[in-house]
Amino acid sequence: MGKTLGLIHTSLVFITVETMMRDIFAEVMPDVRRINIVDDSLLPDVMAAGHITLAVQQRMNAYVQAAEKAGADALLSLCSSLGPAIDEARGLVKIPVIKIDDAMTEKAVQDAQKIGVLATVGTTLGPTVRLLEEKAVTAGKAVEIHPELVSGAFEFLMSGDKTRHDEMVSVSAERLSGSVDLLVLAQASMTRLVPLLESETGLPVLSSPRLAIEYTRRVLDHVTAKI
Repeated sequence: MGKTLGLIHTSLVFITVETMMRDIFAEVMPDVRRINIVDDSLLPDVMAAGHITLAVQQRMNAYVQAAEKAGADALLSLCSSLGPAIDEARGLVKIPVIKIDDAMTEKAVQDAQKIGVLATVGTTLGPTVRLLEEKAVTAGKAVEIHPELVSGAFEFLMSGDKTRHDEMVSVSAERLSGSVDLLVLAQASMTRLVPLLESETGLPVLSSPRLAIEYTRRVLDHVTAKI
């Protein structure tokens, strides 16, 4: 039998991101069956509370366990803000459980010493910075992390004003560019801006979707398929 991948989605708002990721999945793992678990109340609940609540953690634990019971050989969580919830959930199952930012943050630490982190949602910035710090410790490398929250940009994006959102992110990227060697985009919703930001700053810019999917493919290739 082929491999099965579980996916936890916390939003279906960003249609362009979802379409892009479907295309990458089709390219990288066309032979892999996917189980989609969707709860679009998770991210709003975390944003409202400002942190991962016990109720949100319990739901994430249940979804990870449900994916394993449904036959998933591995699971990929697609929300950066919910990344810390994966640390606990991993201990409840036997399958690999991957954060969308695992591969991106690992590459950032490998490729740069001074790393800028751009986020438009406050609950995403902290988890991304902490994950970079964890990857640096694992790699035995000292890094400087320069975080920047683009306050208000996410609200413009949600209201349909992509132009204002993009302008605000560009200004913040330019401000960071003089202090860092590489930029990390803390949310998949900014992925479409990678070419623009690289052109404007002259720096490499990393986003999570493709790196996460390619990494997950490698994980699946080393997992023994269920019979």
